Amino acid sequence: MVPLRISVLAYPGCFASEILGVPDLLTMAMRVAQARGAPDPAYDVRIVSPRRRVLASGDVRIGVAPLRESDVLVVPGFEVGPPVEVDRVLARLGPEVASIRTHAAGGGAVVSLCVGAFLLAEAGVLDRRSATTSWLYADQLARRYPAVDVRADQLVVTDQGVTTTAAFSAMYDFALTLIRRHSGESIARTTARIALVDDARTSQAPYVDESILPAGGSTFADDVKRWLDQHLDAAFDLDRLAGELHVSSRTLHRRFGESVGVTPLEYLQAARVRRARRLLETTGRTVARIAGEVGYQDAASFSRLFRRHTGKAPGEYRSQFRRPPAGSA
Repeated sequence: MVPLRISVLAYPGCFASEILGVPDLLTMAMRVAQARGAPDPAYDVRIVSPRRRVLASGDVRIGVAPLRESDVLVVPGFEVGPPVEVDRVLARLGPEVASIRTHAAGGGAVVSLCVGAFLLAEAGVLDRRSATTSWLYADQLARRYPAVDVRADQLVVTDQGVTTTAAFSAMYDFALTLIRRHSGESIARTTARIALVDDARTSQAPYVDESILPAGGSTFADDVKRWLDQHLDAAFDLDRLAGELHVSSRTLHRRFGESVGVTPLEYLQAARVRRARRLLETTGRTVARIAGEVGYQDAASFSRLFRRHTGKAPGEYRSQFRRPPAGSA
């Protein structure tokens, strides 16, 4: 079997672990396959760059090979802070953006890890495609590149030969998906077990922490959100909400939808789920009690809503994310 040629694109400031994480997991998969009698390696992985020398984040020196023809080009993410830094990072990565564009134009598959999606978008390969990235920067990606259909809750999105992944550790979700497709389910499952990698995740929604998302200004939509956040346990009443904001219900619905992209009820449902997640993480209250505290008298209806937003039932979410009491051993 001819090995799948995978090139990982190294560039200044990229996360060193995202350069090495995918190759390392693929190497483990090849060892598993060899132990089961596979005659040839399934993957030919190289770290490449249009530059002769690369310093990754933390000034880690990365050994690189020249760009080559490959089946898959993997683009890692980079260290990023406030939104203005994306402009600064992209401004100095012209050779890398050009390399991505050339590879995609030649028909090769392209993969981004985390905020590496910004490089793909800058190269134009995400135009009119669905994509994901770190939930923390999904809104920024959508604003900067309106031709991209950003799916902020997804872990891995593949659209017409272009794959994007969510934040950091989602590189392993991509690698396992690749192993599963190229080497089979059994090899992927065993590799995940050896590496202690979760091979059953489907969404990054359970990991979103609204408290650290960039704050917005004081707008009409912010006023609506604030009122809804303060009345999570109350039955939704659009007319009452409109009265509190001194507009008609029709005007409220239109203005909020134009600004936020969802209806007031959809926002309220998401806010209720966020509050429920926090209670599941930090308290021992029953699911039925938590449902009541966020406005649902029917625990079954609440559970269905919770699963739709997080991909997990409330009990499953609690088992995975429950935080031990402060000071416990």
